[in-house]
Amino acid sequence: MKYSLPTPVTAALFAVSTLFPAVLPDSSEAAPSPFAVNMQTMEIGGHTVAYREAGDPANPTILLLHGFPTSSHMFRELIPVLAEDYHVIAPDYLGFGASDMPSADSYDYSFANAAQTVTQLIDAKGVDSYAVYLMDYGAPVGYRMFAEHPERVTGFVIQNGNAYDEGLREFWDPIKAYWAEPTAENGDALRGFLTLEATKWQFTHGVGDVSTVSPDNFWHVQYLLDRPGNQEVQLEMFLDYGTNVTEYPKWQALFREHQPPTLILWGKNDHIFPAEGAHPYKADLKDVEFHLLDTGHFALEEYGDTIAAEMQDFLARINN
Repeated sequence: MKYSLPTPVTAALFAVSTLFPAVLPDSSEAAPSPFAVNMQTMEIGGHTVAYREAGDPANPTILLLHGFPTSSHMFRELIPVLAEDYHVIAPDYLGFGASDMPSADSYDYSFANAAQTVTQLIDAKGVDSYAVYLMDYGAPVGYRMFAEHPERVTGFVIQNGNAYDEGLREFWDPIKAYWAEPTAENGDALRGFLTLEATKWQFTHGVGDVSTVSPDNFWHVQYLLDRPGNQEVQLEMFLDYGTNVTEYPKWQALFREHQPPTLILWGKNDHIFPAEGAHPYKADLKDVEFHLLDTGHFALEEYGDTIAAEMQDFLARINN
């Protein structure tokens, strides 16, 4: 069935179009926005790795490395702010976000492999130097990359990312028990960290104004955690985190040797990575801007504007 507008409506639309004619662009395609964030994929080692990218690749690169249990989604509002002046890349590790999730039986989930995958991604993008935002899991991923090629790192932005024993307090006791005895029983004791209740807690604990935390975070994260087989992926990562702790002295020595300029923006109410883990960086790094924020683990949710402004000032300084 065909529909037609009544004659008076047609006449009115014609009159409006005559008074306010449409202005069409010279070409059929609008110019790309410098703030546009593209969700892209790349095949690496037989698996599809997803990443967000924005900004001009001719500009200095900022690599954003996410934590647990989120993905590059945590940087969704930060990326467009940085993209005006920088080339921004934010990958999803395998098993997280929009990247492939091979089964835990068929793939070795480890921080070493995550670091290798991110390195292959930036190599394929032609990135030979970068500043890096390190948060939670992103810290051991980024520090492993730094250990392999310290000359490529122009600076650290550290947000609740640990590299010191002081930062592993009572929250870590059941995880440490799993490191000591990786039994099914000790692994099963950690499955409570993968529930919706635990996910909400991670995003809201220590936050001053919970209304600043979008509930989209909960649904996005929990949907991914609830995929069949993903708990086994996360248990492998929990177990492998113990290998990072043995690397701490090596990373600290590299901090002292190479002295990358560093901006620390730390949610001081974080129960997972408390502020005790932030202070030791100042003993090993000389060029440190240090800020404790009155918020929790995912500081970007409540202090996104503050973090973006501090990053812009810091990145402008180290790139001049």
